[in-house]
Amino acid sequence: MPLTAGTHLGRYEIRALLGAGGMGEVYVARDEKINRDVAIKVLPAAFSADAERLRRFEQEAQATGALNHANILAVFDVGTHEGAPYVVSELLEGETLRERMGGAALPQRKAIDYALQIAHGLAAAHEKGIIHRDLKPENLFITKDGRLKILDFGLAKLLGATDGSQSQTEVPTRRVDTDPGIVMGTIGYMSPEQLRSKPADHRSDIFSFGAILYEMLSGRRAFHGESTADTMSAILREEPRELSETNKNIAPALERVVNHCLEKNPEERFHSARDLAFAIEALSGSGRMTDSTRTVLATLPAPRSKRRELFAWIAAATFLAASLGLALLYFRRTPEAEPSVRFVIAMPPAVTDVSNPVVSPDGRYVAFLGGSEGRRHLFVRPFDTLDAQQLPGTDEATFAFWSPDSRHVAFFSNNKLKKIDVTGGPPQTLCDAPAVLGGSWSRDGVILFSLDTKGIWRVSAAGGTPQQVTRIDESRKEVSQAWPSFLPDGQNFLYQSWTGRSPDSSIWLVSLDGASRRELLKADSNAAYAAPGYLLFARETTVMAQSFDPDSLKLAGDLFPIAEQVTYMSSVSLSSFSTSENGTLVVLRGNYSNRQLVWFDRNGKQLGVVGPTGDYNDVVLSPDGTKVATQRLEGGQWDIWVIDLARGLPVRLTFDAASEDNPVWSPDSNTLVFSSDREGLNNLYRKSSSGAGNEEILLKSDHSKESRDWSLDGRFILFNVYGANTGDLWVLPMFGDQKAYPLLNTEFEEGQSQFSPDGHWFAYTSNESGRPEVYVQSFPVSGGKWQISTGGGAQPRWRGDVKELFYLDPSRNLMAVDIKAASTFEISPPKRLFQTQVVNYSSPNRYVVTRDGQRFLVNSPAGEISQTPITVVLNWTAGLKR
Repeated sequence: MPLTAGTHLGRYEIRALLGAGGMGEVYVARDEKINRDVAIKVLPAAFSADAERLRRFEQEAQATGALNHANILAVFDVGTHEGAPYVVSELLEGETLRERMGGAALPQRKAIDYALQIAHGLAAAHEKGIIHRDLKPENLFITKDGRLKILDFGLAKLLGATDGSQSQTEVPTRRVDTDPGIVMGTIGYMSPEQLRSKPADHRSDIFSFGAILYEMLSGRRAFHGESTADTMSAILREEPRELSETNKNIAPALERVVNHCLEKNPEERFHSARDLAFAIEALSGSGRMTDSTRTVLATLPAPRSKRRELFAWIAAATFLAASLGLALLYFRRTPEAEPSVRFVIAMPPAVTDVSNPVVSPDGRYVAFLGGSEGRRHLFVRPFDTLDAQQLPGTDEATFAFWSPDSRHVAFFSNNKLKKIDVTGGPPQTLCDAPAVLGGSWSRDGVILFSLDTKGIWRVSAAGGTPQQVTRIDESRKEVSQAWPSFLPDGQNFLYQSWTGRSPDSSIWLVSLDGASRRELLKADSNAAYAAPGYLLFARETTVMAQSFDPDSLKLAGDLFPIAEQVTYMSSVSLSSFSTSENGTLVVLRGNYSNRQLVWFDRNGKQLGVVGPTGDYNDVVLSPDGTKVATQRLEGGQWDIWVIDLARGLPVRLTFDAASEDNPVWSPDSNTLVFSSDREGLNNLYRKSSSGAGNEEILLKSDHSKESRDWSLDGRFILFNVYGANTGDLWVLPMFGDQKAYPLLNTEFEEGQSQFSPDGHWFAYTSNESGRPEVYVQSFPVSGGKWQISTGGGAQPRWRGDVKELFYLDPSRNLMAVDIKAASTFEISPPKRLFQTQVVNYSSPNRYVVTRDGQRFLVNSPAGEISQTPITVVLNWTAGLKR
């Protein structure tokens, strides 16, 4: 049985289960002695009697503990708990190489970077007499800062150390020889000698490394058959398809490195991982070689067969390039380029929760959003002063962007698009703009802005009636268009197309007249042009760049990183970077995606946490109060998960490649209804909350739908239907002919509805006043309507006795309203309970309330929110010339 949260293993307190496999269970735990989170791998006591499994587990601990390298998982401690051994290691955040590849080839520059890190880690292990023997993409982990770590030396064979110290095989009682005939490792990445059950040394790891590098560069496995026997036969007898046939951009010298690793005969491979690392460094452009060196390497002819003289080629090319480089430096010296300059902008003491920094086109100002006095405002900081100024009239501003002349900042507030002069004066409202995801302003006085699921719209910078530019492309299962960004010509722009799955989302190029539209590249991020010729976007928390010609509108060359650990809001696919026309880059560092479900009392005092940290959106409490359903991002995929509140362990409920959202509990807490776009538009599905059985479709139609609530008598389900211009509330009867009908069908957008526990009322939000407010009507609708919130509100939640209604205001304060609901409906003025730290107050399902109204489970940041300084890089492109 898995360990429960709160269990102590020595000085370590178990927090949550991370995963389980043949080599044990892995938990996240807290090291109480030095106050840090760690990972603990435990071999269950029930299996500790298995001598072979126990030996392999202890071998892993011993092998990994002997290593201390940046590219190898660090082991801190070992011990036993109730007869079961465990290993304590560093806790990593990120994804495996398998998840990063996602079935596709990586950019050549990134593949070389990862390959070099693997080679360095292997070299460190091999020098300690340790080989891995199960190297594969699943055992290679990429942290959020881009560091690659080698995991799981559970199959390591410990050989004599090369430094003359005692070999790990000489440690008493630790036999590690493989019995004849036993195959250990993973088919597809195993060396021929492993398949033949012959002695395997460090060169077997080099073969596995070659298979992994081949897959990173080609997007396909080097050896893959229809069956295990076919795959084994391919490894033993066949050569993989030439890389240059699968990817014409592969450098010939790099292909030779891969081929040299994949020699069938171990004697013909690289003789050491250190030699392998040297060869890769020669291709990496990491600073050890000049551009001319790489040019010479790139012009070497591709081999028709594998050659053993690889080092001779590399050495000759390096020598020739170095000689040419020295001659050029001697006869034609050029002045040194102006270097990049970095500095940070500290936030004013009273400003918290900073987001969305954008630099002005002239590079003289940065605008950003920040919390002050319980509300969010727009601030502007000139680079030649030390003070940031709060702009008046910008309460609840979101998603700011600059005018081309750097005189105005545009922003969205209370369902309006506005602009304000940075030198003073009140903001000017330009048009209505509900449910926005970014904007852009051209030199021709045109502003583009996203209406999320309703496409991209345009309006004059002087104000007016918006006109639609693009519509959602349902043929490619597009569900949202976000973050429009003009190109320099003012006639073409970029936007991010969201399909419900991160791997399928992409950046598109569109003309302003809509005459042309094409996909540029796959990316789950905003994108922007940066002078003198780059396209910038993000891969999670790393900002990437690629050469882009603004005239031909074409990309060229490899991707390369320019900033790491940059704030990325996965819920809206927004990376916090911005560039000016004169080479200034601005980024905000931090992590919005690391969230925690936290219990609070009515005074805002934290009472405890539920489950591990993660990338959560929705959180919905079951009627029996024992479980919560949540939408969680894992491996680039949004799915529904269920967390048992007593155990605190998330269990994945949906596994479809599409995006699942908006979970709703049945009255008996045994079934979940949710929306999924697996057939293009969102339809409603249901599945047992235990995970048993398959999902079944509940409601399918020609319009997108989102489930909202299920009445406690089990008779009705509330859901939203989204048409061309608005969202309406509908009801699905769960009896009779089960024919859905509209409950509120207006010109405004209604949503976030919830039945009162007695079934006589329903609360919802509507933007009929110009901003979201919370309302209550009787059910069925009989004409009476009451506005609950004042000054904006969202996410209404009922107390179990219908005597109180809760909601969030625009400052993310949790508000409470006393209710008297009998023959009439009476309400008291709203009162503030405490301020939450939900990502977006207007998004649904970011908190739950217990039936007695005394406790609240809130989707909160993991850890304290700090005043993160904004990083500014002047002349950022200078760093690309090394």
